[in-house]
Amino acid sequence: MKVTGFISLWMLVSLPCGQLANPAEHEDVVKHAIKLHRGKGAVITQRKQWVLESCRKLSGLLRQKNVVLNKLKNAIRAVEKDAGLSDEEKLFQVHTFEIFQKELNESENSVFQAIHGLQRALQGDYKDVVNMKESSRQRLEALREAAIKEEMEYVELLAAEKHQVEALKNMQHQNKSLSMLDEILEDVRKAADRLEEEIEEHAFDDNKSVRGVNFEAVLRVEEDEANSKRNASKREVEDDLGLSMLIDSQNNQYILTKPRDSTIPRADHHFIKDIVTIGMLSLPCGWLCTTIGLPTMFGYIICGVLLGPSGLNSIKSIVQVETLGEFGVFFTLFLVGLEFSPERLRKVWKISLQGPCYMTVLMIAFGLLWGHLLQIRPTQSVFISTCLSLSSTPLVSRFLAGSVRGDKEGDIDYSSVLLGMLVMQDVQLGLFIAVMPTLIQAGVSTYSSIFKEILRILILIGQILFSLAAVFLVCLVIKTYLIGPYYRKLHAESKGNKEILILGITAFIFLMLTITELLDVSMELGCFLAGALISSQGHMVTEEIMSCIEPIRDFLAIIFFASIGLHVFPTFVIYELTVLLFLTLSVVIMKFVLAVLVLSLILPKTSQYIKWIVSAGLAQVSEFSFVLGSRARRAGIISREVYLLILSVTTLSLLLAPALWRAAIMKCVPRPERRSST
Repeated sequence: MKVTGFISLWMLVSLPCGQLANPAEHEDVVKHAIKLHRGKGAVITQRKQWVLESCRKLSGLLRQKNVVLNKLKNAIRAVEKDAGLSDEEKLFQVHTFEIFQKELNESENSVFQAIHGLQRALQGDYKDVVNMKESSRQRLEALREAAIKEEMEYVELLAAEKHQVEALKNMQHQNKSLSMLDEILEDVRKAADRLEEEIEEHAFDDNKSVRGVNFEAVLRVEEDEANSKRNASKREVEDDLGLSMLIDSQNNQYILTKPRDSTIPRADHHFIKDIVTIGMLSLPCGWLCTTIGLPTMFGYIICGVLLGPSGLNSIKSIVQVETLGEFGVFFTLFLVGLEFSPERLRKVWKISLQGPCYMTVLMIAFGLLWGHLLQIRPTQSVFISTCLSLSSTPLVSRFLAGSVRGDKEGDIDYSSVLLGMLVMQDVQLGLFIAVMPTLIQAGVSTYSSIFKEILRILILIGQILFSLAAVFLVCLVIKTYLIGPYYRKLHAESKGNKEILILGITAFIFLMLTITELLDVSMELGCFLAGALISSQGHMVTEEIMSCIEPIRDFLAIIFFASIGLHVFPTFVIYELTVLLFLTLSVVIMKFVLAVLVLSLILPKTSQYIKWIVSAGLAQVSEFSFVLGSRARRAGIISREVYLLILSVTTLSLLLAPALWRAAIMKCVPRPERRSST
C-alpha cells in the first residue's frame, strides 16, 4: 500500500493542468495530496478513495498503452505482408512504428523511475549530506541517460523525416519524365549519400559505452546568435559549427575538433583571430622593450598579459595558442642543438651530468628542511623543490643566440657547460613527470608501503636510464649511416627550391621528437639531438639550415612567450608584491649560490671563472613549472595558493634573469667577446 500511495501521489500531481479547473484548484489538490500522504487532516475513507481513484487512472493509462502496442504489432505484420511496398519502404515504415513503441516504453519507465526516486528521497535522512549527494548523483545520471536516449530518438526521427521527403520526391519523379540533367543530378545525389555513409564515423555511438566515459550537461554558445546585424538564420548557425563553443558545468570551454560532415571545410575563426591579435600587438610591445633595453621576449610576455584572462580576456582558444607555442620550444631547441656540436658535448658531458643532479638533490634537501620547519607535507616539499630547481632552456638559448663564445685551448666554453646542464634538466623533467603518479600515491600511502614506493621509484629510474641508452644508440646509428646521405639528397633536391630543404629538416626534427617520446624521454630532448646530429655535417651545413629555420623559430617563439603571459596575473602579484619579491629573491639567490658551489667542485681549475656566468644562467625558474604546477594542482599535490605562488615566482625570476645575466657577462667576459643577446 505504501508503494501504491507513492504511485497515486505522483500520478495526481503530474496530471496536466488542463484537467483542473484553475491554478488555485490545482494548488489545493496538491496540498490535499500531501496531507493524505502524511496522514494528517483527512479521514481514512477519503484517503482510500483518493488512492483508488489515482491507481485506477494509472491502470487505465497502462491498459491504453498495451492496446496501442498491440495495434503497432499488427501494423508491422501488415506492412511486412504488403506486396505492393518495396523492401526499402517496408523497412522505413517498420522503423517508424518501432520508434513510437520505444517512445511509449520510455515514457512508462520515466514514470516509475520518478516514483522510485521519490521513495528513496522520503526514506533518506535530510541531515545526511552524503546521502542527499548520492541521491542527487543518481538523479543526475538518470537525467543524462534519458537525455542521451531522447537525443538518439530525435536523430532517428530526423533520418525518418529525410527518408519520407526523399520517398515523396521519388514518387513525383516517377510521375513525370526526367531530363538528362535531372538524371545526372539524381545519380550524383545518390553517390553523395553513399559517401556520407562511408566517411561517417558514428563516434558518439562507438564511445558512449566505453569505460570511463561520462555523460555531462553542456551549453552550446553560438557567436553569431547575439549579433542582430547579421541576422543569420537558425540553419546557417547550425551549419557554422566552427564558431560554436561548448561549456560544461565546470566552466571548461570546448571547440569543434572534427565535424560530422567531413566534406565541408571548416575553420576555427576564434583561433585565427587570436593568432592575428597576438601578432599585431607583439610588434609595439617588442619595440617598447627594445627601447628600454629589455629582451624582446618580455614584450611578447606583456602581449600575452594584455590579451589574457588578467587583461582584455580576448583570447578564446587558449589551449590552441599554447599548443602552437610548443612548436616554438621545439624549433628553439633544434637551433640550440645546431650550435651545440657533439664534440662540445663529449668535452663537458661529465659536468653536464653531475651538475644538475647535485643541484636537484641540494634543492630537495633544503626544501625538506624548510618544509619540516614550516610543517609542509614531504610530497609537497619535494614537488616544489624539484619544480624550482629547473631552469628555462628557451630563455637561456635566447641569451646565447648570436653571442661570441671563445673556446680557448685547455678551457671549457661556458655556453657548452650551460646548455649541457640545461639539456640534462630537460631529461630530469621527463623523469619527474614519470614519477608524479608515485608522488600522488605517496601522499596517501601508509608507512607499510614506503618500501614498495621506493622500489617503484627505482624501477622508474631504471626505465629512464634504459630509454636514454636506447636514444643514444639510435643517434649513433643515424649519425653513422643515415644523416649524411639524407642531407645530401635534400641539398640536391632543394637547389632553387628551399621548400624541400625546410620540409626535410622539419620532418627530421619531428622524427627525432617522436622517437624520444616513444622511448618515454622528453620531446624537447629529441629536438635538441636533431640539431646536434645535423651540426655534425659541418659548419656550412649548419649555416644554411639556420638561415632557413630561424624565421620559423622567431614567429613560433613569439606565440610561445605570449602563451606564458596568458598565465601571468598582475593583480595577484600586486596584492602580494612584498611576499612574492622576498620569495623570488630567495629562490634566485639560493639557486645562484648552489650553482656556484656545485660548479666550484666539478669544474677544472683553469675554467673556474665561467662558474659565475653559468650560475647566472641557471638562477631562474623554468617556464615548465607552469605545466608541472597545473598537473600537480589537478592531482591534489599542491593547493591553489601554492600554485599561484609558483606561477608568480617563476614569472618574476624570468624578469630578473636578463639583469643577472648581463651583470655576469660584464664581470667575467672580456670586452672584445661581449655581444648583446635577446
